[in-house]
Amino acid sequence: MRKIVTFGELMLRLKSPGHERLFQSPALEATFGGGEANVAVSLSILGLGAAFVGALSSDAVGDAALRALRAHGVDVSGVRRTAERTGIYFLETGADQRASQVVYDRAGSAAAAMKRGDFDWKRILAGADWFHVTGITPALSRAAADAAIEAASAARAAGATVSLDLNYRRKLWNYGAKAPEVMAELAALADVLIANEEDLQLGLGIEPEGAAPADPSKGRVGTEAYRALAERAKARFPNLGIVAVTLRESRSADRNGWSAVLHGRSGFRSSRAYELEDIVDRVGGGDSFAAGLIYGLLEYGDEARALEFAVAASALKHSIPGDFNLATLGEIERLAAGEGSGRVSR
Repeated sequence: MRKIVTFGELMLRLKSPGHERLFQSPALEATFGGGEANVAVSLSILGLGAAFVGALSSDAVGDAALRALRAHGVDVSGVRRTAERTGIYFLETGADQRASQVVYDRAGSAAAAMKRGDFDWKRILAGADWFHVTGITPALSRAAADAAIEAASAARAAGATVSLDLNYRRKLWNYGAKAPEVMAELAALADVLIANEEDLQLGLGIEPEGAAPADPSKGRVGTEAYRALAERAKARFPNLGIVAVTLRESRSADRNGWSAVLHGRSGFRSSRAYELEDIVDRVGGGDSFAAGLIYGLLEYGDEARALEFAVAASALKHSIPGDFNLATLGEIERLAAGEGSGRVSR
């Protein structure tokens, strides 16, 4: 069985019911989520061996977080339990012209305290085919950034393919380091780079030459501009074999256009475009794309097919509440093949 290792932070997610404002009613829905953990859950559901590595509190909250991953078959043997707290994020799901809102409460978390030397990477990465990390963990603290760089270096030395989802989070980069400086160290270790329409510019400082990519909130996204950005990323980081960019056209909080482009070893290509008109939960959409791309590249060995699988996986995630993408392999493959009517399966 293929083995994929992810490294990052798993948080307690507290969401207002339905489309209510935070604390509009005295209730919050408690689940768990986090970029790298979301990827691990998706890959495990798809039938691959997935492990999540990180740090969690040694209390009932940390226990529940681990149970949430184990319930989906994720290996959590590499998770450290510490005296620091488990991070939290609050979510208010928007509707129509009211945007969704995220409030972070993760300062001083167990993940933010992670540092070099905390993990036995030789043991953890033994037999690993793939290692995945995001730009979220390096944004938590300089120590966490160093831990992520150490992990990616160890994965590269172990012969695993390394993927990096830039995942720029403006609200997190507040400990003094600038995102492009830190993320360049990780990008130099990656084989596959994943980004959205602004990550390459804000996360890596790679600016487009000439016309800028179209504003995704104002109609169609200009894919040729992203081709140029991807080419600049590959020129700056020759180790990159694949650069994939997700393209979200935000027409409203619950209506988005969704597609992606990929600049790989076999050239540049665009995916099928989906019109997502009744979004249930867009959190984790990028993580489901990353997991789908990893699965497709490992199992299909075909960049075009992997791209279509990844976009379909993410399109389905938008219909599922919570951080985790619970779509099955068959559902994703059918949608990627064009079966998206939504008719009842009997």
